[in-house]
Amino acid sequence: MIEQFYDLKPEVLALDRQALALCREQFAHVEGIRDYNQLKMLRAFTDSGVAAQHFFGSTGYGVWDDSRNKLEEVFCRCVGAEAALVRPQFMSGTHTLTVALFGLLRTGDTLLAATGRPYDTLEGVIGIGEAGKGCGTLREYGIRYDEVPLKEDFTPDYAGIAAKAKTATVVHIQRSRGYTQRNAFDLDTIRKVAQTVREVNPNAVIFVDNCYGEFTQTKEPLSAGADIIAGSFIKNPGGGITPTGGYIAGRKDLVEKISHRFTAPGIGADLGCTQDSLRDTFLGLYYAPGVVCEAVKTAIYAQCLLELCGVHPVPRYTEDHNDIVTCFDSGSAAALQGFCAGIQKNSPVDSFVSPEPADEPGYTDKVIMASGSFTEGSTIEISCDGPLRPPYTCYLQGGVNFTAGRAAVLNAVQNAFFA
Repeated sequence: MIEQFYDLKPEVLALDRQALALCREQFAHVEGIRDYNQLKMLRAFTDSGVAAQHFFGSTGYGVWDDSRNKLEEVFCRCVGAEAALVRPQFMSGTHTLTVALFGLLRTGDTLLAATGRPYDTLEGVIGIGEAGKGCGTLREYGIRYDEVPLKEDFTPDYAGIAAKAKTATVVHIQRSRGYTQRNAFDLDTIRKVAQTVREVNPNAVIFVDNCYGEFTQTKEPLSAGADIIAGSFIKNPGGGITPTGGYIAGRKDLVEKISHRFTAPGIGADLGCTQDSLRDTFLGLYYAPGVVCEAVKTAIYAQCLLELCGVHPVPRYTEDHNDIVTCFDSGSAAALQGFCAGIQKNSPVDSFVSPEPADEPGYTDKVIMASGSFTEGSTIEISCDGPLRPPYTCYLQGGVNFTAGRAAVLNAVQNAFFA
């Protein structure tokens, strides 16, 4: 059927058929995860008593916003949290993580990155690298920073973590890969990092950057020893519908502490109007398990197709998927730009645009990005990007439905490797 809509070369169509056959078992596996999470989601809605009246938001201060409180109750049930902030005022994943870190840390405290250097945009938040100079960083507020690099095989250095966690106030775990070529950490790895920290420092707060990982498994990091998780609603939990926002969830006392940084001391979680955002947020959250499944299926298909082309993606299509991201070395700037152009050309929005490398806020290298999405910056919708530096690694994520994701990936592969 796909050849009726796209001009695909015979050798590319042959690879498509082969990939679809090879992926059947993995597709069935992730569809089972989807079904479990969708039933969990349905029970969260029904057990919380969501009603049509909860789709109407508030204005001004947002005091007594029962609809906002209901949304946070549903989210807590989904991720196993005692409390949560699910708010449209969070403008990105980085902003959400920043609010959490500034809420948890005080002058003289230490932030320990237990899984290596955090994602590029957090360097500016912490106060390391070129991005973090003179802009109100954690370091400027007297908060110390340390990190434990990953081993050469991209696994955590548990001995190093045990040594440095003794004096840590907050221990940061980044579930997804950032701009490194590793698979996302599974819950067993997160649990082992948390246990390693607890053995030497029971009072340390285990904080997991959960971006890209929500609903890829049947449980979330709070069940694996995390105290706090945070992420963006224009990624997995928004289901491609929620137009903005983020979440912070976990222990009630810690969420309360963070809430006073989110608004103002003495106000906390009690304020924050929701205007007309609630219906889209409820709806996106409800559909998130199915949408995440479609994104993971797109990733599995892309990994298999790339492997058939002689490229080595991370992860392999046969591995467990703990986030929605695929990365691979394209080998050249031309191939990276060609793949991104193929994704852009076969996206539903701005398909006529040609992506070009450019400076991006928070990044030290020029970045090329393809994102023909309905929500600006959404990564649950299909997109890809990569920094313009050797080995020209491409990061592919998203796909709200597999059929469209398959078409975009197939055309991108042809554009990059069969031109």
